[in-house]
Amino acid sequence: MKSKGLIVWLTGLSGAGKSTIAKELEANLRQYNRLVEVLDGDVVRTNLSKGLGFSREDRETNIRRIGFVANLLSRNGVIVIVAAISPYRNTRDELKKTTHNFIEVYVSTPLAVCETRDVKGLYNKARKGELKAFTGIDDPYEEPLNPDVICNTVEEQVDESVSKLMTELNRLGHL
Repeated sequence: MKSKGLIVWLTGLSGAGKSTIAKELEANLRQYNRLVEVLDGDVVRTNLSKGLGFSREDRETNIRRIGFVANLLSRNGVIVIVAAISPYRNTRDELKKTTHNFIEVYVSTPLAVCETRDVKGLYNKARKGELKAFTGIDDPYEEPLNPDVICNTVEEQVDESVSKLMTELNRLGHL
């Protein structure tokens, strides 16, 4: 019997912990002998979405591209974990309607905490005006209104967030 595919979409500010949670969730899911693919926003931008800028239109195009690939994979039994800022609510809502088995996970982390985790120095550059249209500084991040799961990375350790996600996936019959 073919396994049911799924899209686990992690959204949140830069530095919230999306990629960290995605990697740990991937490792956990592989223990169940499931096909798993991680689509990390930074990696996708340098390959699939190379050439796109950071205008609202380009960001939406980037997210739609990620959603398209995630949907193709999930239709073929892959659990796809997406770790992408995906700042605009309407684009995420559009994906929920046009993809199958979509779980929205809000990686909730206050901006001030994200700024302390900023290993690339992007928030600092944005604050100095050297980086324009940076999400959370001079471009909005629209929090999900009704995410399926909320991972609060200030109150939870990574393993607690992943455990919460694994519990939800089990409840939904994906494990």
